[in-house]
Amino acid sequence: MATDRSTPASTKNSDRERALESALQHIEKAFGKGSVMCLGQGERDEIAVIPTGSLSLDIALGVGGLPRGRIIEIYGTESSGKTTLALHVIAEAQRKGGMALFVDAEHALDVEYARSLGVDIEKLYISQPTSGEEALEIMDAMIRSGAMDVVVLDSVAALVPKAEIEGEMGDAFVGIQARMMSQALRKLGGSISKSKTVAIFINQLREKIGVMYGNPETTPGGRALKFWLPFAWRSAEPTPSKSGPSKWGREQRSRSSRTRSRHPSGWPNSTFSTARESASRAMSSMARRTLGS
Repeated sequence: MATDRSTPASTKNSDRERALESALQHIEKAFGKGSVMCLGQGERDEIAVIPTGSLSLDIALGVGGLPRGRIIEIYGTESSGKTTLALHVIAEAQRKGGMALFVDAEHALDVEYARSLGVDIEKLYISQPTSGEEALEIMDAMIRSGAMDVVVLDSVAALVPKAEIEGEMGDAFVGIQARMMSQALRKLGGSISKSKTVAIFINQLREKIGVMYGNPETTPGGRALKFWLPFAWRSAEPTPSKSGPSKWGREQRSRSSRTRSRHPSGWPNSTFSTARESASRAMSSMARRTLGS
């Protein structure tokens, strides 16, 4: 008479569970608690965010603001409000007791304008690096400290590698900035996630030469930044305000070009009037300084 030599399913499952438990204990001992988690156990935390200062933009983002621990790109043409939006985010973070770093690679930050937007200048950390590598190393060190809530780089296009600075005018450095960004983002990606820092990369908009079909628009820095981005926002050129008490102001328009949170497309277009409100505060500040002098 033949006998069934197969192992019962319950015994197989218990062996697998013991093996899994042993592996999880080994991983937690080596890399810390929470290195591997089961999504079905416990409650899922809501995405922590920092508001942008604009309700319509927060709604368009789908999560109520800029998510912590993520890389955000704000890009657009010149004078389209990219830095203004980043400064608003810094101001919102400071109102909640947070700390911020502004890496001014363009060496063009207007301190009084930032103050008029609500930024606490006395508590804002600023760096004006001389090379792209220096800017990215400073960002990495400040993010790894775990003390920063917002880190802004203005801008990716202004990051000049050391080799280009030390070279001669007319020398060709093909792809050197893209390689620098690729290496830096591999280091920054993990530390940004662990520290729950909002990292904002401001970028400029360029056009490819000779493109007959498709979108000729592109951004500097190579493809690495696009790979790491959960959110990308294009800032369009502001238009004169035609309503409200301050008709001399401007309305800011922006469009979500990429998002990995909640709804895939959400409300992709957003119009907000922070530029007009900021202009009003700026004019008041200028008037006070003029009267004081």
